[in-house]
Amino acid sequence: TTLAKYGMAGWLKNVNYDWIQKMFQAPDGQRISDLSEGARLRLALTELGTTFIKLGQILSTRPDLVGPEIMSELAQLQSGTPADPPDVVRSIVESELQGSIEDLFLEFNDVAAASASIGQVHFAKLKDGTSVVVKVQHPGIEETIRSDLDILHAMAQLAENYSEEARQYRPTDTIEEFSRTLLAELDFTQERRSLDRFATNFARDDTVFIPAAWGELSTQRVLTMDRLDGISLAKSEKLTERGYDLNVLAERGANIFLEMIFRDGFYHADPHPGNIFAMADSKIGLLDFGMVGRIDDKLREQFEDLLIAAGNRDTLGLCDAICELGSVPKELDTDELRAEIGEFLAEYATQSLEEFDVGGALNRMMEIIRKFKIILPSRVSLLIKVLVMLEGTARELNPQFSLAEILEPFKQKIVQRRMSPRRLLQKARRNAADWSRLAEIAPRELADILSQIKRGSFDVHLEHRKLDVVVNRMVMGILTAALFVGSASILSNAVPPLIAKKVSVLGLAGCGVAVFMGFRLVIA
Repeated sequence: TTLAKYGMAGWLKNVNYDWIQKMFQAPDGQRISDLSEGARLRLALTELGTTFIKLGQILSTRPDLVGPEIMSELAQLQSGTPADPPDVVRSIVESELQGSIEDLFLEFNDVAAASASIGQVHFAKLKDGTSVVVKVQHPGIEETIRSDLDILHAMAQLAENYSEEARQYRPTDTIEEFSRTLLAELDFTQERRSLDRFATNFARDDTVFIPAAWGELSTQRVLTMDRLDGISLAKSEKLTERGYDLNVLAERGANIFLEMIFRDGFYHADPHPGNIFAMADSKIGLLDFGMVGRIDDKLREQFEDLLIAAGNRDTLGLCDAICELGSVPKELDTDELRAEIGEFLAEYATQSLEEFDVGGALNRMMEIIRKFKIILPSRVSLLIKVLVMLEGTARELNPQFSLAEILEPFKQKIVQRRMSPRRLLQKARRNAADWSRLAEIAPRELADILSQIKRGSFDVHLEHRKLDVVVNRMVMGILTAALFVGSASILSNAVPPLIAKKVSVLGLAGCGVAVFMGFRLVIA
């Protein structure tokens, strides 16, 4: 019902129900029928509630599936939820932490400072006077989400079974990935481990502040961490009033995130201005570590290859990097893909580093990838989304900010790291281990093959793709021809029973069936 209301019911495409949409209005008063597809999808997901809003937020990281335009609409999804009453919050905290609020905290503010779809945040003070925030999960939210996930699994299976267009985007795989991500977000212990890991990675960096988690006051449904005292980057006017250099903040924030990606392979995956704060001495403070991204060495090298090929205006190299990164359809037209990439590189080749729009270039590349139905790994899509958001956040502070300039030193570091003796030695060791395993198993496997040949039991199994279709048609053709010849013989010899004492019923019926079968074969 909700999807039909917002014009998202594709299975009703042959039914004219525009008159129904004209009866409904969006929350801002605009007619639904006048809204873009992305805006209608965003409003439909918002109306459907928590789990569907989260699905939209995850899809906003997949421009290869939904396209950059819908991605930007879904990125606006806000999952605000009314805060739970104080007595409910106290009950959850005391039950989870096995003690009374008065024994656990010096102060605890019953009124939530903020409330989102999964939990809400309360300010508090520990017994030693340390200011903290306590994140408390909404009661019953896990049951609601699991119920919604069952619905989404069923819808995805229906789409994959009955829609050729939907099948190529593998909806069941997308929902499986979404389920893992969302269920992990319900477990606050994972966010606590992320906080600890980020704190370790940036232990020697005085320009960044990662809130410390208090393990003894944290469980699966309650998370206690240091309170961050600063000004959100979303409040650029207030930052200017306080004397902050916005350009310094933009560059410092961008460098922190690029270090996470290219140095650590473990990064904060939601760099919108509300999650980044300016603190004393222009130190950058980060919030909300519920969504993080991970990339291993192989994936990082593949993504680095893509950036290097794009920077060198190497059409062939960029095409190969995209095909290596993603899942390529069998019918891919490689020549046309190279032509599109060549036009893409030519479009951005004349721009200087200061003018280069990394976000726009990545979105344009996503349009090409989606056009050719190439599906990227979710980790790559998330990484691209983070880079686009990172540039957008930095440009809110400084319109002249160039992520391409910040990336340039990292490209040099990439080349230096790949050519470093330590890395070459690591690769040599891995290769030596692989060759060692091959040398160990090869004689045994070869002896086994020779033994099978000697006994006459060696078989080679060949797989002929679609051969069954060819054989079926060939057999059908032989049967059709045989039926037609036999029926013609019966007909010419006037084999009874007869019609009008001349025409054989069996011969006439057989010829009719043979003609029908032959017609079906021609169509096939």
